[in-house]
Amino acid sequence: MIDGVAVIFAGGKSSRMGRDKALLPFGDFSTLAEYQYRRVSKIFKRVYISAKSNKFNFKADIIKDRYIITSPLVALISVFESLNIDEVFILSVDIPFVSREIIDRLYREALSDSDTIIASSPNGLEPLCGIYRRGILDLAKDFLKANNHRLTSLIELSNSQIVEFNLSREFMNLNKREDYNRALKLEV
Repeated sequence: MIDGVAVIFAGGKSSRMGRDKALLPFGDFSTLAEYQYRRVSKIFKRVYISAKSNKFNFKADIIKDRYIITSPLVALISVFESLNIDEVFILSVDIPFVSREIIDRLYREALSDSDTIIASSPNGLEPLCGIYRRGILDLAKDFLKANNHRLTSLIELSNSQIVEFNLSREFMNLNKREDYNRALKLEV
């Protein structure tokens, strides 16, 4: 078990899905959020869910966004403003196949002076699968003031370490209904 904190980001608008994907059933669970929460809780000592509100039908520690705007940048800032921690593993609710091996490798290869340690797949940078350290907070707040919510830009401008994975299925993102339907067939 990793003696650290993980936060599952589940506060997005789900505009391409047409409904809140965090609340869609997945696996043996009534929601994708619970599926991710239970799975990640087997890996990390402390797990939270980041969202605008506690919309979940299971018991979990929630970190509510501290700003009106909805974005992963806002969620990241809210995590560091809410928790007295130096680093956090971030995982999006809608990438349910990221394995323990991927997470372990991110931690194993993490350099002590990096502000972020981010996975990269054949699809490109995976900003919602990585380790973020408190050193990124001031730059993240500057991005928020400038109304720039692109995590990839934040990563590019910070002291970031990219860990490449030649894996596609594990980073499958459930943005649209067809992605979700395909994932339901793959889930074991």
